[in-house]
Amino acid sequence: MNDAHAEPAAFKNYITPRGLQRLRDELRFLLTRERAAVTSVVAWAAANGDRSENADYKYGKRRLRQIDSRIRFLTRRIDAAEVVDPQTPRSGRAATQVFFGATVTYANASGDERTITIKGIDEADSLAGEVSWVSPIARALLKAREGDEVRLATPGGVETIEVLEVRYPAPARDA
Repeated sequence: MNDAHAEPAAFKNYITPRGLQRLRDELRFLLTRERAAVTSVVAWAAANGDRSENADYKYGKRRLRQIDSRIRFLTRRIDAAEVVDPQTPRSGRAATQVFFGATVTYANASGDERTITIKGIDEADSLAGEVSWVSPIARALLKAREGDEVRLATPGGVETIEVLEVRYPAPARDA
């Protein structure tokens, strides 16, 4: 989750409720804990006199700039968030097609299977099998159904993959 994979402003920031909560939690932590702690260190270091060779002051000021940059980024991402809950019940074709939040199992021409879950840009974790909804694989799979073959452009050329399963998380039950 960093600025490096932020999408152009024309895109919506689709995100799951859990992903949005993580962004809000990080923002709250930066505002209430991290920034306050670094600010107090900078104030202490500034009171020690010469700032030109004061490592605590220099590092603290640099860290404050990083925190402020992250706060601005998170604020923009939260403001642009469009929450899509994958657990919302789907009916008809929407229940069997690939959309945001779907977990998809597919196979390549060699028969190698892979399972991915399509998530928001700010929450996708490739190590957990999650891909961003703007990734090439997610775009190729969009609106596909079980049994469909889709073409995926890869650095090695165009690959045909078959959709084996499309599923969504079970709706949350009221406690």
